[in-house]
Amino acid sequence: MLEPRVDWPALLAEPQVVQLVELALAEDLGPGDLTSAAIFTSPQPTRGRVLTRTGTTVCGVPLARAIIRRLDPAGELSAVAAEGAELPAGATLFELAADVRAVLSAERCLLNFLMRLCGVADNARAATALVAGTTAQVYDTRKTMPGWRLLDKAAVRTGGACNHRRGLFDAILIKDNHVQAAGSVGAAVARARSRCPGTLVEVEIDRLDQLEEALAAGADLVLLDNFDLEQLRQAVAQTAGRVPLEASGGITLVSLRAVAETGVQRISMGALTHSVTPADLSLELFA
Repeated sequence: MLEPRVDWPALLAEPQVVQLVELALAEDLGPGDLTSAAIFTSPQPTRGRVLTRTGTTVCGVPLARAIIRRLDPAGELSAVAAEGAELPAGATLFELAADVRAVLSAERCLLNFLMRLCGVADNARAATALVAGTTAQVYDTRKTMPGWRLLDKAAVRTGGACNHRRGLFDAILIKDNHVQAAGSVGAAVARARSRCPGTLVEVEIDRLDQLEEALAAGADLVLLDNFDLEQLRQAVAQTAGRVPLEASGGITLVSLRAVAETGVQRISMGALTHSVTPADLSLELFA
């Protein structure tokens, strides 16, 4: 099991997450759960469990608790698997006790969140395992589900990988279009350096002949975009440890190990969050 890496109480208080949960419940419930209201006209306690149909990495149980309690403030979870735990098929994520109407009304919303979060965490776990023993760490990107960025990045951390910047507002990453508009790698880095002193500046290059220009301009980190393995090895040798290097561009779990073995320090993978197989989970009542 991985060490917990997400402050769930703080995350659940984030306005983006609160709004996302409210939106998910509103689009499913509308003015009310017609089926449950027709069958259950008064409170009725029930128990249930969320089960894995495929092996997965646990992520998002605190969010599931918040969703249940949104519909039944007295709802309780027990037999909770730890965040980051690796579960086989047929295992229990948690058991719950609540009013049957709350459980049935929350079921789809709750499972939708858990299935994606567990899927992202499992993806991150697999990627992290593939780079073990190399100098590289795996990072996510901004290729997240719209509205889900905070949750997707929390799932990446739960799976053992690292977060890149949260958005455009919290780090400088000079991309190819910035370079094109600025005129050169050196000009873009120099402007960023002068206008944001003290801020780490990362610059993306797509040709090996841009590397020395990036280093001379004072980049703190260089992103090697769509370099092949030989070009990555050349960049590592040429840089000689002066700054960390980050490989990016179309990297998958199939190619990840070979990229890590070139000696780069960071590998960013949009596939961690944009190509996710959701966990197969079910909620079953038993009392």
